[in-house]
Amino acid sequence: MKKSLIALAAGAFVLGAAEFVMMGILPQTATSLGVSIPQAGNFISAYAIGVCVGTLILVFGRKISPKNLVLIFMVLALVGNLASALSPTAALLTMSRFVAGLPHGAFFGTATLIAKRVAAPGREARAVSVMVAGQTVSNMLGVPAGSFLAEHLSWRLAFALLAAGAGLAIALSLAWIPDIEPVPDVGLRGQFHFLRKPGPWMVLAAVFLGNTGIFSWWSYVSPWLITVGGYQPSTVPWLMMLAGFGMVTGGLISGRVSDHWKHATTAALGQAIACLDLLLIFLVPGSRLSTALLTFTVAFGLFFINTPQQLLMANAGQGGGELIGGATVQVAFNFGNAVGSVVGGSMLNASGMNYHFTGLGGLPFGLMAVILLALYAVREEPKRKAIDRMIEVKV
Repeated sequence: MKKSLIALAAGAFVLGAAEFVMMGILPQTATSLGVSIPQAGNFISAYAIGVCVGTLILVFGRKISPKNLVLIFMVLALVGNLASALSPTAALLTMSRFVAGLPHGAFFGTATLIAKRVAAPGREARAVSVMVAGQTVSNMLGVPAGSFLAEHLSWRLAFALLAAGAGLAIALSLAWIPDIEPVPDVGLRGQFHFLRKPGPWMVLAAVFLGNTGIFSWWSYVSPWLITVGGYQPSTVPWLMMLAGFGMVTGGLISGRVSDHWKHATTAALGQAIACLDLLLIFLVPGSRLSTALLTFTVAFGLFFINTPQQLLMANAGQGGGELIGGATVQVAFNFGNAVGSVVGGSMLNASGMNYHFTGLGGLPFGLMAVILLALYAVREEPKRKAIDRMIEVKV
């Protein structure tokens, strides 16, 4: 189990870094390619749109074994990041980022299924949180490393290293991920049967709205730290490492809490923490200490939410829609990222580049997500049967 989770975490590391590294290297990339900061936000949106489109891989690849699906996704990650490293123009980088995003949602849907199947009974949330930890560690180590390379050498090296990481993930997946039977083939339409109920749509709406709110600010975290916090560009990688530590901490704690508490309630708590932080980002004048603390706590809340939401949708899709269910979380997550980047850019343009207003723009979206998760916890989660919560204990 541990080796297979390490292989999955390696893939999550590559995809997590590919998703978030752009936030840390945005100023250097914009300058290099001759575009403004709000225009460079398209590099973030392109990846997110690729995530949404790439989920179709699962729709037509439902008969492929989960292990082979993971290998396909890592090959796409390798190609997309290598193309990003070599892109000479903003238009080509946008296209390359789209390709790099294609495997993201489909990978996490598949990896959640594998992690659940190899986990001991009653420890599924912890197994999923270990897999997701690869994504959070990428924000603690990979994203700061990318920011460091962009500041001192070249932003292109960050994407070149991600391509190499995808190659390593392919090797680990071949060696350590067991052969697992594909999900039951219920046909093309049957995979989406679970979406006929209102509950999954409430979760997906909460994921979308919550990430729209957070990424209204997070998309511009690097220039925010420089202008509001007064940090030098050379110190941004260390602050990205602090954010990554918050993500790792939030994700692992959330995994333990989710095994013993309602998943939706756990997610609502994490979302409420993020909302409070967005309010403080708008209200607090800004100092080195306050911006560092807010960077940590927003990151903590962001990934405190991730594991319970991933499990909610994977469980909702049981009976042939597990892969799609897990993947839809990442689709909603990244669709929210794309819209959040636009919302944040609009707030910057409307306020004369006042970075406090990125928090204000995201706050209403985050509050709506808290409400939806709380409603789901009250109305939908009690419907789970007792048999679904039983744990086998061997004496």
